[in-house]
Amino acid sequence: MEGPTSHFYFSQRLRLHYVDWGNETAPPLVLVHGGRDHCRNWDWVAARLRDRYHVIAPDLRGHGDSAWAVGGGYDNAAYLYDLAQIIHQKGMAPATIISHSLGAGIALNYCGAFPDSVKKIVAIEGLGPSPDVMAEQAKRTVEERLRAWIDDRRKNSGRTPRRYASLDEAVARMAEQNPHLSPEQARHLTIYGVNQNEDGTYSWKFDNHAGGGVGGLSHSDQHRLWGQITAPVLLVRGAESWASDPVIDGRIQHFTNARLVNFEGAGHWVHHDRLEAFMAEVETFLAE
Repeated sequence: MEGPTSHFYFSQRLRLHYVDWGNETAPPLVLVHGGRDHCRNWDWVAARLRDRYHVIAPDLRGHGDSAWAVGGGYDNAAYLYDLAQIIHQKGMAPATIISHSLGAGIALNYCGAFPDSVKKIVAIEGLGPSPDVMAEQAKRTVEERLRAWIDDRRKNSGRTPRRYASLDEAVARMAEQNPHLSPEQARHLTIYGVNQNEDGTYSWKFDNHAGGGVGGLSHSDQHRLWGQITAPVLLVRGAESWASDPVIDGRIQHFTNARLVNFEGAGHWVHHDRLEAFMAEVETFLAE
């Protein structure tokens, strides 16, 4: 396929990367990837929508070809600022957003904080921990949570990025992580997800520190933000995923205008595992 062009923008002095699929006069569409992923994981989705939308897909800080945050600034507020900046700087509001996992959580928070800047949002498994998991987390005191967070950060600091002897070895690891991927998908995602080291080996591009932190929003804050979203919301979940069903666990009640679609035969990466079915639902939603 004819691919996008690469560009950079600045947010909190970080040089962040995004790709642009052209068609600048069309309505704006922003694709926001999840944790330990990269902007080119949206290529199949972007290819289907580029004729009707001006599609851009950013690499989150610490991911893909974006800069890593010195000092480990990867809390939810930092990610939200980056998303707000690219939409503001590129004049894309009101934008349609399609998002996944960590990126979907960021995007939903953005939609609640800036409801007039969003037309519609698709959120693939972006609601975070289930109510049961949150109840277990709430049993720990704040000092226990802080100690656990510091211990986790310290362990990550001591980790050496894994090196793969060949690109094929890295592709095999990608396929192992998601058995639904076709060989072509696994190779594509790996090619854009690794850097080649000076010794010829390959390592993943993401920063091991990237993710949410103690500076993030509380669950009650997030629930309030979801309730402030005025745009229509399509929640997407893979039936084989770890994520709990927001209709069954009650979290969909925090939204004023949302519906859920569960996809059988899909795990956490629904847009990879069931591309045709996913696009059918998305295109119907966008056309409503």
